[in-house]
Amino acid sequence: MSNLDVILQLAQKRASDNSFPYAGGLTPREAFELLQGNPEAILVDVRTQAELELVGRVPNATNIEWATYPGMVKNQDFTNQLTDKVDKNLTVIFMCRTGGRSHNAAVVAKQLGFDKAYNMLEGFEGEANELKQRTLINGWKHAGLPWTN
Repeated sequence: MSNLDVILQLAQKRASDNSFPYAGGLTPREAFELLQGNPEAILVDVRTQAELELVGRVPNATNIEWATYPGMVKNQDFTNQLTDKVDKNLTVIFMCRTGGRSHNAAVVAKQLGFDKAYNMLEGFEGEANELKQRTLINGWKHAGLPWTN
């Protein structure tokens, strides 16, 4: 069994253990390995344009805002943008700041027929510590994975 198969099995087990309605939950490192090793995998970043500009972005990710800034108003065109930009047959990994919006996006994607929809747990910045600081506990940036300003 390949390392990618092991990653997918772990992600699917997390989905089963946590009653996620989509294919699975990936850690940032697992998501990165899957993206590197599977040309049929795509990362969809659902953070706002403001977050991308202020906090950083993952190279080659597709951005489809779940909500817009300011006010975090739900993007009413999310489903159309997703189906227009992303092939339903791909392995689609959703990412946001901490894993909440990306969870919601993965739920919607599954409802739209994306059978290989995954949520990246922890998100780009990860959980906040007691001082409300991010990137110090977990997340994509904390794992030292590639990102740019």
